[in-house]
Amino acid sequence: MLLADSEEDRTLAANVHPPGWVNPEPKGRYNLVVVGAGTAGLVCAAGAAALGAKVALVEKELLGGDCLNVGCVPSKAVIRAARAFYDARAAGGFGVLGSEALQVDFAAAMQRMRRLRADISAHDSASRFRDQLGVDLYLGEASFTGPDTVAVAGRTLEFARCALCTGARAAVPPIPGLAEAGFFTNETIFTLTALPPRLVVLGGGPLGCELAQAFARFGSRVTLLERGAQLLSREDGDAAAIIQQVFGREGIDLRLSTRVAAVASRGAEKILRLEGPPGEVSELAVDAILVGMGRAPNVEGLGLERAGIVWDREGVKVGDTLRTTNPRVYAAGDVCSGYKFTHVADAQARILLANALFKGRRRNSALTIPWCTYTDPEIAHVGMYPKEAAARGIEVETLTVPLGEVDRALLDGETEGFARVHLKKGSDRILGATLVARHAGEMIGGLSLAIGSGLGLTAVGNTVQPYPTQAEAVRKLADAYNRGRLTPLVKRLFALWFNWQR
Repeated sequence: MLLADSEEDRTLAANVHPPGWVNPEPKGRYNLVVVGAGTAGLVCAAGAAALGAKVALVEKELLGGDCLNVGCVPSKAVIRAARAFYDARAAGGFGVLGSEALQVDFAAAMQRMRRLRADISAHDSASRFRDQLGVDLYLGEASFTGPDTVAVAGRTLEFARCALCTGARAAVPPIPGLAEAGFFTNETIFTLTALPPRLVVLGGGPLGCELAQAFARFGSRVTLLERGAQLLSREDGDAAAIIQQVFGREGIDLRLSTRVAAVASRGAEKILRLEGPPGEVSELAVDAILVGMGRAPNVEGLGLERAGIVWDREGVKVGDTLRTTNPRVYAAGDVCSGYKFTHVADAQARILLANALFKGRRRNSALTIPWCTYTDPEIAHVGMYPKEAAARGIEVETLTVPLGEVDRALLDGETEGFARVHLKKGSDRILGATLVARHAGEMIGGLSLAIGSGLGLTAVGNTVQPYPTQAEAVRKLADAYNRGRLTPLVKRLFALWFNWQR
């Protein structure tokens, strides 16, 4: 995962997997043993220690998990650098002269990412958890030896409760020849220091779309292959269509309904045999392959069967309180969640602490979960889609405001997108919402709060927002809802009232 000859990555390693680390001796029975030091595990360990619990934390690779090391942090740094270059080259429309002649230093952009990642890693560091938080940190591979014991590096840890937070990894499809030809996943792509001239991305999900756009903006000739008929299959079809249009304009060769039948090497090239719509077979030559086709839970080698913990290919089985089939063991994050997001891992860790340490009954199903895909524009969503509401027998009214009707979007030259809410028909109760805008992820929070707190769209619209912001799109949704309530009868009554007042 790391570049051994990089000063930034040596700093990172010193924080998240210090060379020469000496594991402590177990101090009797722990109140909580946390297995896995990604987001969920770190929140569990820090939270329990702050409450005075005796805590052990076990990590076999890098503290900070995917988010810090190979996920959110490096990807967003790379995306930001690519966007800066793209914006600079497109600045002619704002009166900036000579912008099209700019060049990018890909190696410098990647070094910036590694420097920022190393800086952020201090918060997740081994020394912080040991010296400041009082957590016993064990580096090594954990394995359950019984219902209340975990072995790591020759030591046995006894626990009253255990938090299983081992996360997930990139899923690799069984494509003939792929392993032999070589490929990148999110776990290795950030080691690059030279830009691949030709890059193929397998998978049109969030990871594939985000990095396809970033590398295309840096200057790679990018081909994006998606087996389905739509990018971002989970998202609103209109939102996905905007991203598809943007990708086409930015030069990404997007091929939908296409699968890779086989991969072979020809010299330094990688040759992909593609099967498209019925009868279409073609070849694609590239310099690098990035696989972004889902996640697989990290359950192997843990000895879960010895602890009586049930799991399958989707992950560890938990109830609504996040307890596993072993009443002493709870789980949180990607190893058990269908929503594989850092913020969900964080939220579930807090539920776990309340339920495992204090016999609480907090429910995972009560969470209101927003998410965002960090393409440009971003797609953010929270709550239900109409098809989900229909499956529950709920009638839906949908309202949409194009960004072209929002002053700040016009001023910014960012009119590609919309704000959309799905309301329970006959009320202003918000069932779900989708935002497509450059900063949609920053805008979705208010709608998430409204759904989680039971506030209607009217209350959201009554919130005074600074002008001009793109968040005005949400207020315009409330205005549209209120206008829709003005039936012809109500309008006539208002007219009579105004005339009487005169």
